[in-house]
Amino acid sequence: MQVILIQDVDNLGGANELATVKNGYARNYLIPKKLAVEANASNLRQLEEKQKVKAKKEAAMLAEINKVIAVLKESPVKVSAKTGTSGKIFGSITALQIARAIRDQKGYEIDRKRIHILDEVKELGTYKASVDFGNGNTTEIEFEVTGE
Repeated sequence: MQVILIQDVDNLGGANELATVKNGYARNYLIPKKLAVEANASNLRQLEEKQKVKAKKEAAMLAEINKVIAVLKESPVKVSAKTGTSGKIFGSITALQIARAIRDQKGYEIDRKRIHILDEVKELGTYKASVDFGNGNTTEIEFEVTGE
């Protein structure tokens, strides 16, 4: 029997996927627990409509991500830090500081957990960081550490 999964089911598939299971498993477990519905013509049309809406949302999200990437690559983000007389900074630059600098200078809110600094930052200069937007979309940005 073919069913359309409403929720993720272990060892079977994810939500909004078509799955073939035995009749008893579908009628006695999946359908009563509202994990799946029978794959009839009406439900298949609804599934196609959901997939079209999902594709449109993903295309819009990808366009927004590309727009953000273009803005981030325009110019380096400036991050200020307290420094000693020799140009070494006290402590090091963190992803939180970079996220705040991006928010203040570029106007985009990026979660600090998505920013990965490639090199250890202990001195003034220009460095690179990687930003992961999810779905395989990553980019490298430059940030410049300046003294306060």
